[in-house]
Amino acid sequence: MSEPIEVQSAPLSTRLRHGARETWRLALGLLYPPSCIACQAATGEPHALCAACWSQIRFIERPFCERLGTPFAVDLGQPLLSPAAIADPPVFGRARAVAEYDGTASLLVHRLKYNDRLELARAMGSMMTRAGAELLDEVDVIVPVPLHRWRLWRRRFNQAMALARTVSEESGVTCDPFLLARVKRTRRQVGLTKAQRQENLQGAFRVPPEAKARLKRKRVLLIDDVLTTGSTANAASRALLRAGAASVDILAFARVVQEL
Repeated sequence: MSEPIEVQSAPLSTRLRHGARETWRLALGLLYPPSCIACQAATGEPHALCAACWSQIRFIERPFCERLGTPFAVDLGQPLLSPAAIADPPVFGRARAVAEYDGTASLLVHRLKYNDRLELARAMGSMMTRAGAELLDEVDVIVPVPLHRWRLWRRRFNQAMALARTVSEESGVTCDPFLLARVKRTRRQVGLTKAQRQENLQGAFRVPPEAKARLKRKRVLLIDDVLTTGSTANAASRALLRAGAASVDILAFARVVQEL
């Protein structure tokens, strides 16, 4: 006859703490039912989108340009580069984004950046982790696109850092926000042409001397909220590569497709 198996239960204090937390979570759910992060309609889970808002996001999935991540209208069955990537190759290696910058996607970016909706970074960052899975498997460190200190003082937080923190937590890739600094106070990029953006960002980024040893031969994933013409990504990537990075890829929440 086999010996009975002794099952050890968790200490009473631990079970009480877990029970109290679960009771508190359920109570909060009754008082503040989960709602859509875009339109506030009821949802089954917190920090999520309702079906209507989800359907309004134009997700970027293959087929797309392997360098720029811009979607193709037709699937030719093999990895391809877009004419834009061939005519004007970017400084960075590859770029990926969750969705096109319109509809619900642009609304979320605007609310995160200008309305202090930091809780949106959790849902947006989770979507970025999935969209950038192939990049995250091949990089060593995550670096958010930095803000100049005066803009950071006015805005109070860096939206790229908020997104990078979630991507780092969910992927397990280390985030080092001090590998890159924005040393030039540039004009806002909104409304500028691609050439004006490039001129505006000339010399805007620098790797601090004390960070060069940490950066050397590292494969970097640069995080931003929106990828427009690629001027910011190119300027930041150039500074990282010149300082010793092995490679730089880009991951954004949204990208402006029609302007590329």
